[in-house]
Amino acid sequence: MQYVIKLLVSSLLLVAVSEIAKRSSLMGALLASLPLVSILAFVWLYIDTGNTEKVAALSTGIFWLVLPSLLLFIVLPQLLRAGWGFWISMAGAMAATVIGYFLMLWLLRKLGVVI
Repeated sequence: MQYVIKLLVSSLLLVAVSEIAKRSSLMGALLASLPLVSILAFVWLYIDTGNTEKVAALSTGIFWLVLPSLLLFIVLPQLLRAGWGFWISMAGAMAATVIGYFLMLWLLRKLGVVI
């Protein structure tokens, strides 16, 4: 039953963002930019494990990996405005993000940061 609740709450969040964005890009962006998925993940992890150290480690990992994920939001509009089609722009932005993740993980290992 707990799995079904997780699935429903998470799904409703995604649907809400897309429906609100149809009416207002700003409001959709505001809702999507809130760390709701992270908050839900913290709550679900804590309920499942009761382990605050796991929640703290997840939070730290999310912090470091949010930085390269921002590439998606920089590259995607640039490619779209350059006249690339939606799907190729999305693929390019996702590729840039994946490369950013690998570079960030490499850099964190070099700096001795454990996530």
